[in-house]
Amino acid sequence: MIERFPAGDVTLSVQQLGTGPPLLLVHGFPLDHTMWTGQAAELAQAWRVIAPDLRGFGRSQVVPGTATMSQLADDLARLLDTLQITGPVTYCGLSMGGYIAWQFWRRHRERLARLVLCDTRAVADTPEVARGRQLVADQVLAEGARVAADAMLGRLFSDHTRQQQPQLVDQTRQVILATDPQGIAAAQRGMAQRPDVTTWLPEIAVPTLVVCGAHDAISGPAEMQAIARAIPGARYAELPDAGHMAPLESAAGFNAALRSFLAG
Repeated sequence: MIERFPAGDVTLSVQQLGTGPPLLLVHGFPLDHTMWTGQAAELAQAWRVIAPDLRGFGRSQVVPGTATMSQLADDLARLLDTLQITGPVTYCGLSMGGYIAWQFWRRHRERLARLVLCDTRAVADTPEVARGRQLVADQVLAEGARVAADAMLGRLFSDHTRQQQPQLVDQTRQVILATDPQGIAAAQRGMAQRPDVTTWLPEIAVPTLVVCGAHDAISGPAEMQAIARAIPGARYAELPDAGHMAPLESAAGFNAALRSFLAG
C-alpha cells in the first residue's frame, strides 16, 4: 500500500511493508520506489521496509528549483520522525540514493545503524559533467521527461539484462516518462552541486556493504571497490550480469548479499 506523509516542507509518497528493524530503501535518478520491487516483499519477512519516493519523483510532491542532496537527506530524516522511527535504520541507496546517503551520514549519523551503497560515487561531478546536468535540466523543462529517458537508459542496464529481461528496461522507461520534469530538473541541479566526499569515507564507522554491477557503465567495479577499501571494515559484493541497476537486474543475487550482510 502507498501512503503519503508530511516530511517538513514536502509530502512524500511511501511504500511500507513488514515489521521489525527499519530498512530504508532510497531509489536512484530519475526513478521511484518501484525500482525496489525485487527486494521489498522478500525483505519485509524480517524487516520493516520503508521505500519512499523522493521529492519530485513518483507520487511525491514536486518542488521546482533545486533539490540538493542534503535537502533530500533531511527529507528522509523528517519522514522517519513522522513515522515515529526514533532508532537507527539500515539505509540502502542506489546511485543518487548513495549521494544522499553521504549527507544522511554526515547530518543524521545517530539515525544510521548500517549503510548499503549500490552503484554510486563519492567524487563530485567534473565541471563538464555538471554543465551537462544543467543542460539536461533545461532540456527536460523545455521538451519533457523523454529527454531524460533517452539520455539515461542506454547506460543503466547491462547487455545481459537488455537481452534476457527487456521488460525491465521498458518498465524503467515508463517510470522515467511518468516523472514530472520539474522534479527531474531539480534533482539534476542538486546532483551537479554535490561535494566530493572521498575524504569522509575513512570516518564512516557503521557496518557498510558496497554493491556493484559488474557491467556498471556509470560507477564501475574499480570505483566501487575503492569506496569499499576506504570505508573501515566495509564488505564488497559484485553482481556478475548486472549494470548500474544491480538490485533490479539481479534481484536474487542482491538479496542474498544483503541478507548475509544484515544477518552479520
